Amino acid sequence: MGIRAVILILTALTGLSGCAGPHYVLSRPLDLPTMTAPTVSVTRNVVLVSIDGLRPDAIDRFAAPTLQQLMREGSYSLDARTIMPSTTLPSHTSMLSGEPPDQHGVLWNNVTSAKADVVEFSTVFSVARAHGYRTAAFFSKAKFSPLQRPGTLDYSQAPGGWFGRWSRSLTVHDVRSHLETERPNGLFVHLSDPDRAGHSSGWMSDAYGRAVQATDAALGRLLAAAEEAYGAGNYSVLVTADHGGHGYGHGTSDAHDVTIPWIVWGRGVNARSLKDVSIDTIDTAPTVLWLLGVEAPEGWDGEPVVEAFRPLAPTAAD
Repeated sequence: MGIRAVILILTALTGLSGCAGPHYVLSRPLDLPTMTAPTVSVTRNVVLVSIDGLRPDAIDRFAAPTLQQLMREGSYSLDARTIMPSTTLPSHTSMLSGEPPDQHGVLWNNVTSAKADVVEFSTVFSVARAHGYRTAAFFSKAKFSPLQRPGTLDYSQAPGGWFGRWSRSLTVHDVRSHLETERPNGLFVHLSDPDRAGHSSGWMSDAYGRAVQATDAALGRLLAAAEEAYGAGNYSVLVTADHGGHGYGHGTSDAHDVTIPWIVWGRGVNARSLKDVSIDTIDTAPTVLWLLGVEAPEGWDGEPVVEAFRPLAPTAAD
């Protein structure tokens, strides 16, 4: 695997210039004997899903059964907030780094305007992996390639080209295939279809509603694969979005643009509404680390949303 890893890393790095194929990154296996895994955590496995462009009110408007079930059985807020301006790559970088854009510096939103090939600051992936956790990320837009830093992700993939995009079906198929042989402790999955439908047909349009329903079904298949891979009760799930939208776009201060869903379900989760809890997208990465028993970096602005969970308890290492 060492030779394959080097080839894939080189492919990914050379592909960041834009006109290339998909970006795949494999990192060298962890040297676990040199690492001290957390002894206390809520779980050893977290699945973080971002549904690009999902407005909170779309969940009930279009009767998305998987998301509705997660809300009934878990903790949720339909009033969480994203960054300003709420564009995809800066928003996801904040989601995964616990920092606002003026701290992490990712202000661009496509490959052609990228200011760096790879981000060098701490992310949920780098921090978790430094504590002995295996990580994987499935990005469905080419613009995410700067987050594929070798050494922070055991496995990562993203489409290539200037504006490459993969559908929910392809992304979830690849995740399911990965989980047949691998057990990442921190798994990130990005599903982009609602955002595409919003831009082409309008947020809350019939086409947007169909994209939400189809993505909800894909989420159900993803969680079924997670259940088989990790075992019932052995993982936690966090589902959120980078932004909402109105009309044919997003990025303004309009409440429909900056309000996002934030839903947690699974191991250690209390069943309750988080309406009385203030949640920002920068709280997502610290929450994932808290679930894994890892302290977030001191400089991060985000805080774990502990109100959604039962107290920490010892868990057996994988």
